[in-house]
Amino acid sequence: MTTTSRPTPGPRATRREWTALAVLALPTLLLSLDVSILYLALPHLSAELGADATQQLWILDIYSFMLAGFLVTMGTLGDRIGRRRLLLIGAAVFAAAALLAAFSTTPAMLIAARALLGVSGATMMPSTMALIRNMFTDPRQMQLAVSVWFSCFMGGMALGPLAGGLMLQHFWWGSVFLPAVPVMALLLAAGPRLLPEYRAPGAGRVDLVSVALSLAAILPVIYGLKEVARGGWQPLPAAAVATGAVFTVLFVRRQRRLADPLLDLRLLSSRSFSTALGVMLLAGIVMAGVTLMSTTYLQAVEGLSPFAAGLWLVPQNIAMIAGSLLAPVLARRIRPAYVMAAGLAVAACGLALHTQISGTGGLALLVAGLILASGGVALPMPMTMNLMLGAAPPQKAGAAAALSEASGEFGVALGVATLGSLAAFVYRDRLAEALPGGVPAGAADAAGESVAGAVAAAGRLPAAAGAELLEGARTAFTGGLTTVAWLGAAVFTVLAVVSALAFRRGGAPDSAPASAGTETAAEGAAVPQPVAG
Repeated sequence: MTTTSRPTPGPRATRREWTALAVLALPTLLLSLDVSILYLALPHLSAELGADATQQLWILDIYSFMLAGFLVTMGTLGDRIGRRRLLLIGAAVFAAAALLAAFSTTPAMLIAARALLGVSGATMMPSTMALIRNMFTDPRQMQLAVSVWFSCFMGGMALGPLAGGLMLQHFWWGSVFLPAVPVMALLLAAGPRLLPEYRAPGAGRVDLVSVALSLAAILPVIYGLKEVARGGWQPLPAAAVATGAVFTVLFVRRQRRLADPLLDLRLLSSRSFSTALGVMLLAGIVMAGVTLMSTTYLQAVEGLSPFAAGLWLVPQNIAMIAGSLLAPVLARRIRPAYVMAAGLAVAACGLALHTQISGTGGLALLVAGLILASGGVALPMPMTMNLMLGAAPPQKAGAAAALSEASGEFGVALGVATLGSLAAFVYRDRLAEALPGGVPAGAADAAGESVAGAVAAAGRLPAAAGAELLEGARTAFTGGLTTVAWLGAAVFTVLAVVSALAFRRGGAPDSAPASAGTETAAEGAAVPQPVAG
């Protein structure tokens, strides 16, 4: 439980810290770009390497598996051995893994390289955020720095498909991995001069049993949820989620018994921290499900190509970048709790627009709704990150950042699995009513699997029957989309009320985070000092 006294704001950052933030922003942008840039390259590399369908899925998914699995471990490791040191180690490994991926000659080699990229990415993401926590002790400046970090992360997601498409027009598929090399080289060159080193004083050794338990808890859950999103609740993914849940219980029990745990669960005893974490997780679940449905709608209902669909999603990402940069500006004039609540209310209005889509021809409503939802949800996102970092003692900043980013990974996986499953249930239910008579059993079964299956099946039928099947499938899919939108709008409305109430006392404009630079009552730990070198 944190102390309630509000400390004096720390010294303001100088040009050195802002330059260091620019150095940290580059790998942040690159790490998010690496998530999305591969989608367009997948057909090219699959043809070149001879990757089958299963190998293609692992090429895409292994990066996020490893990233999510190692975030907690690496966040805490950085607190112990030095955040700058871990960041630079991760940068060197990431550059080497990018070269390995670019020049892979077999699917197995590329999968291994992508796994290494995920592990090294996990060393960098919490380290960058934890260093921001240490460099910017003034609350207003820290909020702006977090917003810049968040906007760079979203910028990478937006640029990924565009950069990938441009590079694939002129170079071979492996070129999409090569931008990592000069960026990481710049980080390795400038990092030792610009970035301070911080590590928690008196930190003990990393408990390897806890590391194993954390991986056994996270990896099966992420795998299971991704498989549920693809094929529903089959025995294998259900067993994987259940296995992860069992190991989660074992991990939590061990952390409570250890004097020096891998993850200090006392972070969750702070109401600000736990509420901010919950807001971030639930918002991530909703936006992941909405983005999944919107992407499918653009391709299967509106009939756009993947690249064209990606272009229509760019305004959503631009709105999110703008919202994240606008958040600290508004928070100087308006109580942050109200800024967060207003953003979530705007996001709810955006999803309310989605509920009015009735079938084909809803492109304008879809894009407008995504702009409002993404721009609105971007207002509280950097502020929740700021609240979490401020509520955690400085020596726990790496663990706090890792929890925040791990919640984002889980939010995406949960959103795709749960809201995707809900939409699939609605789709199948409505398709059964809309399915025209006389459709061959094979075509009906294919249409029942997904709207993409319906599009393919319709192409094999006579023109009139195919058009009728396609219209029914598109209408049924839109019903699933509007159901997800109604649920998302309700969740955002509740989160708006929760944010306004939960943070109203600790969120006066420009106020310092309640525990920024303070000790926790349980730990009595000293604020870490810069480490020479």
